[in-house]
Amino acid sequence: MAGAGAGPAEGAESRREVSRLPKAHLHLHFTGSMRHGTLLELAERDGIVLPDSLVEDWPPLLSAADEKGWFRFQRLYDVARSVLRTPDDVRRLVLEAAEDDVRDGGRWLEIQVDPSGYASRFGGITEFTDLVLDCVRDASERTGLGMAVVVAANRTRHPLDARTLARLAAQYAGRGVVGFGLSNDERRGRTEDFEGAFRIADRAGLLLVPHGGELRGPDHVRQCLDRLGAHRLGHGVRSVEDPALLDRIVESGTALEVCPVSNVSLGVYSDLTSVPLPQLLAAGATVALGADDPLLFGSRLAGQYATMRAAHDLDDATLARLAEMSFTASQAPSDVVAAARRDIAAWLA
Repeated sequence: MAGAGAGPAEGAESRREVSRLPKAHLHLHFTGSMRHGTLLELAERDGIVLPDSLVEDWPPLLSAADEKGWFRFQRLYDVARSVLRTPDDVRRLVLEAAEDDVRDGGRWLEIQVDPSGYASRFGGITEFTDLVLDCVRDASERTGLGMAVVVAANRTRHPLDARTLARLAAQYAGRGVVGFGLSNDERRGRTEDFEGAFRIADRAGLLLVPHGGELRGPDHVRQCLDRLGAHRLGHGVRSVEDPALLDRIVESGTALEVCPVSNVSLGVYSDLTSVPLPQLLAAGATVALGADDPLLFGSRLAGQYATMRAAHDLDDATLARLAEMSFTASQAPSDVVAAARRDIAAWLA
């Protein structure tokens, strides 16, 4: 798969512009999608004092190697969320996220949001979900980007809260919500306690997309598969540590949302060359690259492809394969997928 040892002609081909490659974006968190400039502007408007790591020291130096490191990451995320004060702020965030993905070659975006994190300011979880879906429809019409929402519960909150969100997501199934997830520090809480919420979402026909296999290893991936019935895994990259588990993932077609830059930023891997993307691809895994939280990690969708190309000397056929897999793993309509595949082939031709 890698382009190492390629001759001059093949080396020239690998110079294709990665931002022109059609992609589906399946791992992008709501507040984490915010532009840095927008964060600064909204904070200044309302007199919100941001920590230095979100101003002149941006992007922040992060680590999730221990609980303290994750707490710092979560604190910065919460500070960023606090600048969203009005419906117009939410509308701006969604539109700019769409514009940024289109600029990076995005054709389809599944943006992930935990409505309970915004409910107190926007009238409740239902009202906020209505607002987000309205903003998504508007942004999609204005940019041409296909968009949908994944409602995600927070594993640091009570599992009953997750059931409430699963019922909320089920109400909007087929009306803009395509999946149900579970996010935050996967070392917190008991994954099996969220099984009931995932059953509710499964009965509604939603895609089940919990986070797993980033901060914890293969054993937690198994829990996500066995107890939550995961169809797709947020991250899942550490499945590579257990060949039997990886074989199971490949055989079941469970897709992995791999976010290389955030993996390194949070200390899961020491550098980009250590992210085991080539091993996952060699095993036959379905991988969709995602940006996770560009606001905190400083890299958007095209950046994930560019960094993996550079770190692993990937040729353009491999990049095209990654792009195709992102659509395979998505909930994008068949016409969007068919058009993207034609344009991926044209990009590679």
